[in-house]
Amino acid sequence: MSEKFKAPRGTFDVLPEQEPLRARIEQLSRQMLERAGYGRIDTPAFEVTELFARGVGESTDIVQKQMFTFEDQGGRSLTLRPEGTAPICRAYLEHGMQKLAQPVKLWYSGPFFRHERPQAGRFRQFSQIGAEVIGSDSPLVDAELILLLSDLLSNLAVPGVRLRLGSLGTPGARAAYLDELRGYLRSREAELSDEVRNRIEANPLRAFDADDEGTRRVMDEAPTMLERLDQADAEHFDAVRELLDRNGVEYHLDPTLVRGLDYYTRTVFEFECEQLGAQSGIGGGGRYDGLIEQLGGPATPAAGWALGVERVALALGQQESPPGADVFVVAAEGGREGALALVTELRRAGLTADLDLGGRAVKGQMKQADRAGARYALILAEGKATLRDMGSGEEHEVDPARVAEELA
Repeated sequence: MSEKFKAPRGTFDVLPEQEPLRARIEQLSRQMLERAGYGRIDTPAFEVTELFARGVGESTDIVQKQMFTFEDQGGRSLTLRPEGTAPICRAYLEHGMQKLAQPVKLWYSGPFFRHERPQAGRFRQFSQIGAEVIGSDSPLVDAELILLLSDLLSNLAVPGVRLRLGSLGTPGARAAYLDELRGYLRSREAELSDEVRNRIEANPLRAFDADDEGTRRVMDEAPTMLERLDQADAEHFDAVRELLDRNGVEYHLDPTLVRGLDYYTRTVFEFECEQLGAQSGIGGGGRYDGLIEQLGGPATPAAGWALGVERVALALGQQESPPGADVFVVAAEGGREGALALVTELRRAGLTADLDLGGRAVKGQMKQADRAGARYALILAEGKATLRDMGSGEEHEVDPARVAEELA
């Protein structure tokens, strides 16, 4: 195969043997979230670029480096969605969801796009499952979201999971702390990476996420927002922690946790998985009480999280074979047309049924039935129909018209 026809760097194909695990992740997510009152929402794969520039933050890596942005035929700047929260908030406003009973609870699943350096667990096209609660500032919202994600990871049996928990306070209360942090960073500017030094004014909090060794040493001694919470923010955070404690959720208090998006306020959290090494974040989120207002709506509190599907699949480290057919119809020469008709009837009756489409002899068809993991083989030969249990080898003659009834 020519190199030029391979999948673009940072993307991947989901093969049939990989799909069952991904389907199980989404199916369990749907079950748990809809059981908790969350409704499914889907937004377009691309949005107006300004939505992300304003909502995610001009100074973030996502906006500065990672967005796939293009101009359409009408001269409009569009961007493949790099994250799910801003589009959900846009849809909330556009469709008048603020007129519904609040809060509105939504969940989504789909592909997202960021121009990142590809590595294990990090791709340029990736899948996320997310949950958002819009319209309530109650600590119960924060706690419910964390509990749901914790239970989902537990039910998926993801190993080695740890929850990091922090608070960024509200923007008004954070202003004085940011001035303090800028002053601290300027006092040790020579030890910082160029990237962090250039962001001191626009986004000093990003220094906590730096990989540069010198910057990390500086940040080990930096003042943290968790130490500077005002009374209201501290009471909110204490209430969230108490709810998690009462529901048996263990967490590690992390004053350096800032997440990678500018819209976060108050509670932030991240679930890590030790199986994933450097890319240990498997899912997380927090509160974003000012985002809808930034997009032109009324002041509206909200919180949410996103889970990386590829990260979960990588952490589980397994492939799940597609379920085998209920019955595989094996036909001697001259009986293939009848086999197709019979398979069609079995499928219409609700059974998983298959047949050979490759022109194999009866012996080859039996091997194919075994490879396909079929529970039964229905053998059509010499004017008879024989049903064989592929596990035990037992077989008996049957009326083909009653196979569905017998298997049921």
